[in-house]
Amino acid sequence: MKAIGHFCTITRHKLLVMKHCFRVGLYRQGLLHDLSKYSWTEFKVGCKYYQGDRSPNNAERETTGVSLAWLHHKGRNKHHYEYWIDYGLNGTNRMIGMKMPVRYVVEMFLDRMAASKIYRGKAYTDSDPLQYFLKGGRENYVMHPETKALLEQLLVMLEEEGEEKTYDYIRAYVLKEK
Repeated sequence: MKAIGHFCTITRHKLLVMKHCFRVGLYRQGLLHDLSKYSWTEFKVGCKYYQGDRSPNNAERETTGVSLAWLHHKGRNKHHYEYWIDYGLNGTNRMIGMKMPVRYVVEMFLDRMAASKIYRGKAYTDSDPLQYFLKGGRENYVMHPETKALLEQLLVMLEEEGEEKTYDYIRAYVLKEK
């Protein structure tokens, strides 16, 4: 039964992100979003650690000390800022966040909004994605400053202005500045 629950959760999430992506004109990204979750590497972990109210990757990490499913996922999905972490050019061998293309920052924002809706259910509010971001501690994210600023701007706009105005802003300004 965990397999069915997991399949339904990831499919509902994928369809919701697709709907959000379509609203802002990111059709290809909407169609391709999170397809790696259906790969055996990620799907088997999702089935084993499925709980329904949070990511099974966190449960795998708590149990084994590492989430192999997450390592697989983040390396194949450009809407995760972790995909964009690399060595800096300053010779210190320090890992830094590279600037993400705007379309992937938008997809990351929409992904966070959809995940909050899936996991929070009827209790969801437009402040949930921002609160989740802040809970992680904005200083802890290894993210390029411009990427982080845009993501946070969109999360704050969602909280203060709602979905429709945020979609309008993304279409009219964010995606037009490529």
